[in-house]
Amino acid sequence: MVHHIRIRLYFIRCILMAPALAALGWGVAHREGISAKAPPAPSGTAPSGPVAVFFSRPQVFDGEYTGGPDEILVRAIDEAVAGIDIASYDFDLLSVARALLRAKNRGVAVRIVVDTDNWHNEALAFLRGEGIPVAGDGREGLMHDKFVVIDGREVWAGSMNLTVNDAYRNDNNLLRIRSAELARIFTAEFEEMFLTKRFGPSSPFRNPAAAVQIGAGTMEVLFAPEDMVASRVIRAVREARSSIHFLAFSFTSGPIAEAMLGRLPDGLALFGVLEGTQARSNSGAQFGVLEAGGATVYLDANPRNMHHKVIILDGRIVIAGSYNFTESAEKKNDEDLLILDDPELAAAFEAEFRRIFDRAAGAEKP
Repeated sequence: MVHHIRIRLYFIRCILMAPALAALGWGVAHREGISAKAPPAPSGTAPSGPVAVFFSRPQVFDGEYTGGPDEILVRAIDEAVAGIDIASYDFDLLSVARALLRAKNRGVAVRIVVDTDNWHNEALAFLRGEGIPVAGDGREGLMHDKFVVIDGREVWAGSMNLTVNDAYRNDNNLLRIRSAELARIFTAEFEEMFLTKRFGPSSPFRNPAAAVQIGAGTMEVLFAPEDMVASRVIRAVREARSSIHFLAFSFTSGPIAEAMLGRLPDGLALFGVLEGTQARSNSGAQFGVLEAGGATVYLDANPRNMHHKVIILDGRIVIAGSYNFTESAEKKNDEDLLILDDPELAAAFEAEFRRIFDRAAGAEKP
């Protein structure tokens, strides 16, 4: 008798869930044209050891949302057994929402922090309706972090929001770092927001920033505004020996631009690409300053957004994360930034830089 009651309750739950799943499937999939085909497995552009990186490929987008960085993240979520924490400025990816629901239904604890401006989107409303707790920052500054912690053993971070635009239309990077020590650091930052509601300037001051051993190299972990990120970026730029290559969605930081230009007399190669819409419209945009100062810089050729926030130094050090090179990122928002000394990883970022740089340079030729 009990067995029959359980079966009946299961089917009732399935019937009650069907409209919500149908609404999410129709609303998001119909609006974005997400393909129902089985997707090919994305391939990392760096080894699948402790650190791997995946890039979006908007230049090959053909109307079907398959093969993006979200799919390898979904596979990791589907392997989770204990907990998943997500901090993402925006979140509308159906693929990830479905994976989180699957995780929750197998007993995995799922928690999410987003910027309140994006609180009402369809995917988050669906997840809240299924009992997954979602917290917003409730303030003027941005909760601009982009990271995922899975089972206290790995961190996903980079420039990619968990959105269709960022996974398929914009240029973005998504790093996967297998490190329990790094996961503890990001979990502490997550719980600072999720549990204690400390955002932006209310975050506790930390100095120095945390450092983690990853394989044979070291990774520095910084959060804005508490870790004075700009000064660390400037120090790294001043320590470069041969080259500075950068990709910047938004670049209004005079001090960082000044530090870069200050290396030209030392014979360093300074090349960069900036997102065109931001460079043309942002108050204090540094494109003109960099160009006039002797840097070789271009506006990007993506009709959507070149959304990277990356600096590559000497072909071996990568600076990447959610942190734009702006005063708001430095003083108002919640941001994360990684500094990795890893020549093989840097080579993958250099290839991405060259792809975007060459397209931007080609677009400006008469």
